[in-house]
Amino acid sequence: MPAYNKADLQRRMHGAVEALKHDLGGLRTGRASTTLLDPVVVEVYGATMPLSQVGTVSAPEPRMLSVQVWDRSNVTAVEKAIRSAGLGLNPISDGQNIRLPIPDLTEERRKELAKLAGQYAEKARIAVRNVRRDGMDLVKQDEKKGEIGQDDQKRLENEVQKLTDETIAEIDAAASAKEKEILQQ
Repeated sequence: MPAYNKADLQRRMHGAVEALKHDLGGLRTGRASTTLLDPVVVEVYGATMPLSQVGTVSAPEPRMLSVQVWDRSNVTAVEKAIRSAGLGLNPISDGQNIRLPIPDLTEERRKELAKLAGQYAEKARIAVRNVRRDGMDLVKQDEKKGEIGQDDQKRLENEVQKLTDETIAEIDAAASAKEKEILQQ
């Protein structure tokens, strides 16, 4: 049975794109996005938990995030976690509800974030190229074992390259859209 599996390569390349989209979602653009608080972890009940497991995060206004903490005793821990997450947000406590006004981004910070978006994209491109290399290796193995002929080898190598090109184009589009969104504010 041939070692080359197009569906597996597609799945792995798509995984790199999804990881990029998740990373880009965490970048602040000046608009409120609930994914902004995804990296925040809170120390409660003697353990560290993602913020989403101690409260409900919502974006009631374009420039405001809100965290409804489920247990009143965790409000201070959540505030502390948000302050120490390095997001530049200043929580305002109101009972069990914490409001987070999203400040305007400085031009310098915008450029830093755009650069970071580019770095995330490059990381995704490298992951896709690694998957491409694996795919090419599998095609060569199949040809060496005599499971496919040289014509099939060429066709499959072109298929892997086409898949790679399409995925990298998708990565570039996602990254440039995010950079544009960051810089246009």
